[in-house]
Amino acid sequence: MNQTIITIMKKELARFFGDSRMVMTTILLPGLMIFLMYNFMGDAISSQVSVDEEYQMKIAAVNLPASIEKMAEQGDLEVKDMDADQEKKAKEQVTSQDLDLFMVFPENFDEQVAEYDITSKKAAPEVEVYYNAASTESGTAYDTMTQLLETYEGTLCNKFDVNREDKEYNLATDKDTAGSMFASMLPMLLLIFLYSGCIAVAPESIAGEKERGTIATLLITPVKRGDIAIGKISALSLIALLSGASSALGTILSLPKMMQIDGNVSANVYQVSDYLLLAVVILSTVLIMVTLISIISAFAKTIKEAQTYVTPLMVLVLLVGITAMFGNGAKAEGFYYLVPLYNSVQCMISIFSFEIVPVHIITTVVANLAVTGIGVFVLTRMFHSEKIIFTK
Repeated sequence: MNQTIITIMKKELARFFGDSRMVMTTILLPGLMIFLMYNFMGDAISSQVSVDEEYQMKIAAVNLPASIEKMAEQGDLEVKDMDADQEKKAKEQVTSQDLDLFMVFPENFDEQVAEYDITSKKAAPEVEVYYNAASTESGTAYDTMTQLLETYEGTLCNKFDVNREDKEYNLATDKDTAGSMFASMLPMLLLIFLYSGCIAVAPESIAGEKERGTIATLLITPVKRGDIAIGKISALSLIALLSGASSALGTILSLPKMMQIDGNVSANVYQVSDYLLLAVVILSTVLIMVTLISIISAFAKTIKEAQTYVTPLMVLVLLVGITAMFGNGAKAEGFYYLVPLYNSVQCMISIFSFEIVPVHIITTVVANLAVTGIGVFVLTRMFHSEKIIFTK
C-alpha cells in the first residue's frame, strides 16, 4: 500500500474519529442498544410464557375422583372439589381470571374407567377442562393438568415405559446446540449489522463531500484517482467493521436470553481459528458493501439522496440474510460461493455449524475481492467523470 492511499485513509479516519458523536452513534451505541433491547425482550417474553415457580395454581373440579386427586397432590397441585351446582360460577371465575382451571368429571369416574371396554364402541368417559387462553397462569395450569390426565390414561394399559430412569436422554452437546442456534440467526444479523455500519459512513464520505464541495479540492490534487478510491474504501471498511463488531458482540451476549436458552449455550464453543475465518469472510463482505454503496453514492448529489438510492441494496441484503434461516446447513455445491453476499452467508453458516470447507472459504474471499477490485475500478472511472462528480 503506497503512501498516498495511507494518507487518504488517515484523512477519512481522522474525519470520523474526530467527531465524538459519530463515533458514539456508529460504533458504541448499536452494540449497547442491541444488548439492552434483546435482554429486555427476553425478559418480556419470559414473563408472558412462564409462571413464577412459587405461584400456586387455582384449580377446581366437580366430582373429583380420588385417583386424580392423589396424582395432583404428588405433583404439588391443590384441586378444590366443588358441587355441581357451582359449575356456572366456576366458569365465570375462569373467564374473569379469578380461577385458573375448572374441570368436570363424570360421577363415579374411576369406576366408569375401570369398567370401560374399548371394543364396546361406546363413548369413553369424558373429562371437561375449562381454561382461559388469555391468562399465562391458566394456560400453564391447562398444560400441566392435561399432561397429568394423559399420564393417568397411559397407566391404565401400561405395557412398556419410555425413558423411565432419571438420566439425561438428550445427547445433543452444548456445541451442537450453540451451533444450531447461531448458524440460523447470526448470519442474517451480521449481514444487517455490517450493512448498517457501511451505510452510516459511506454516503457521508462520497455524497457528503460532493454536497460540501470538498471532493473537488481533493480531485484536483496530483493524486491518482484510483488511490483515492482505494483509500476511501479501505478506511470506510475499517469503520464499518468496528460498527458491525459492536453490534455482533451485543447480539452474541444477549441472544441466549432473547431465545430463552439456558446458560450452557454460549460463544465459548468456538475456537480462535473459527473467529479468524469469520473475520476474513466478514472483511471481504464489508469491502463489497462499502464499494457498492460508494459507487451508488457517487451518483447522488446529497447524502439524503444517496441514502434513498441504496434502499434497494438494503432489501437485497435482508433477503440474502434471511436465507440462512432456511435449508439444512451450508450449501455443498461450489458455485454458490461465487455469488457475492450469498457466499458470505453460506460461509458464516458453515463456520457457526462447525462444517467448515476450506475451499469454500477461499473461493468466497477470492470472489469478493475480485468484485471489490472491479468496483474500485468503476469508482475510479467515476472520479474521472466531471459530469458525475461535479453535478450539483
